[in-house]
Amino acid sequence: MSSEDQNSQEILDFASQVGASGPVTVVGGRTQWQVGGLPDPGAREVVAPSGVWSHQPEEMTVRCGAGTTLKELSEQLAKHGQMVPLDMDPTATVGGVLAVGRSGIRRLKYGHVRDLVLQIRHVDHEGKVVTSGGPTVKNVSGYDLCRLLVGSLGKFGCMAEVILRCLPVPQTTRWLSGPADPFEVYSKLYRPSSILWNGEQVWVCVEGVSSDVDAEAGLLDLEEVEGPPDLPTGRRVAVEPKSLKDLVPDGRSWVAEIGVGIVHTNDADTGWRVPEPNYSLMLDLEHRLDPTGRLNPGRQVVEA
Repeated sequence: MSSEDQNSQEILDFASQVGASGPVTVVGGRTQWQVGGLPDPGAREVVAPSGVWSHQPEEMTVRCGAGTTLKELSEQLAKHGQMVPLDMDPTATVGGVLAVGRSGIRRLKYGHVRDLVLQIRHVDHEGKVVTSGGPTVKNVSGYDLCRLLVGSLGKFGCMAEVILRCLPVPQTTRWLSGPADPFEVYSKLYRPSSILWNGEQVWVCVEGVSSDVDAEAGLLDLEEVEGPPDLPTGRRVAVEPKSLKDLVPDGRSWVAEIGVGIVHTNDADTGWRVPEPNYSLMLDLEHRLDPTGRLNPGRQVVEA
């Protein structure tokens, strides 16, 4: 059996498992297992196919099973000087990261994780394999169902295979930190990878060609540091990026992603809520795509 046939068989086997009667939940690396609530205890656990099935360096695309760990994916792409900036725990799975839909702290430069997705093959509530998106960067035809799956916590379908867009590994990466106005820092730089702020101190990541990184760093009166700060792990809140200017040091532990609008905090109640129209829309989609509520029951789709 060829590798292509074997990959197809793995997807069919996965579809058979998902399509069997009763509630079902897909298990990945469990690195963000509690996001959206734990699945119902009675849900049957299944594992998505894994492995880097093909990498086209010249096309800058990679095809892999949704159960592939970020570590395995990164190691394979690094052989050709490429990466997919998913920026999560290396033991997390590709499908798990996409299902949760949370971008890493370099989102300012590389965009939301859904922007890296070209094609997804998923299994619907009836156990049928559905393909959405296209295998190349230039393919933009049809409904963008594959990106809708990102952040759906598996409520719209169970991911089996994904094709992702690759990017070159930066020649140089530098982190800088010190007391500064994060919004002035943002205005001075051209496409920084990350600007983090805790109300008193900023951390800035600049990446790219060494000469460009040095020039960017020279615009700032900051010290070079090893990396970003430890982020509060209690919860993440999505707000309008401009509203971050209203944050003030108040004794609480928080770190904001400037230009993105994500606030990492340990505070149990920030007062921010998912906009009702968005929440209602997600519920309507869930009922349409999984009318019997079999897929990952117990979880609740939230903004990421």
